[in-house]
Amino acid sequence: MSRRRALTLIDSFNFAIEGLIHVLRTHRNMRIHFAIAIGVMVGAVWAGVNRFELIALLLSIAFVLVAEMINSAIEQAIDVATTSFDPLAKLAKDIAAGAVLIAAVNAIAVGYLVFSHAIGTSAGSVLERLRDLPTEVTLIALVLTVLIVIATKAFVGRGTPLRGGLPSGHAAIAFAGWVAVTYILSPKEHRFLVSSIMFIMALLVAQTRIEAGVHSTLEVVYGGVLGALVTLAVFQLFF
Repeated sequence: MSRRRALTLIDSFNFAIEGLIHVLRTHRNMRIHFAIAIGVMVGAVWAGVNRFELIALLLSIAFVLVAEMINSAIEQAIDVATTSFDPLAKLAKDIAAGAVLIAAVNAIAVGYLVFSHAIGTSAGSVLERLRDLPTEVTLIALVLTVLIVIATKAFVGRGTPLRGGLPSGHAAIAFAGWVAVTYILSPKEHRFLVSSIMFIMALLVAQTRIEAGVHSTLEVVYGGVLGALVTLAVFQLFF
């Protein structure tokens, strides 16, 4: 009897792991949440957060992952039970998605509160020395980014300066702007908050290019990295 119970517990554990793996394989949002969770944990080690801050981060991560898995389970259960469009089924899916949104917003707020002080303090000494650089440096970085994007597209032979091809010019400019704003602002001007908002906006720009079918993920990633590195190199050069 005890052996059968042990096997049942082991099977239950295995079923739970299989469910987690299935969600990771089949749901893009879950993979994104997992990747962000890994990045947050690496950032927590780098920033040297204390025990209570780590507890807050772990609870927020777990809250998001659990909400996403429940949302996925509800969606699949509704799809099995309903073969045609049902307003109530749509409403149930929307409510489940809203729960994920609340969890994600809460996690962003907790992450900001935990990391803002640590990152702002460690990066302040370097960025403060760059703050008084002339605004012309930003213009130079953006123009240089555009020129490199056009030259790369000409070399690759795909797309136009404003549409398609490698790399994504929109992503390059968006991430170049993010790096430039991060360098220019001072701590008194809420640098971490504004930089975070700019980074999210750059991600949204990149996402729209992929969803619109204009660029592939590789083209967008290449453009974002290109814009960020070119801007960083220009500021370092003038520094």
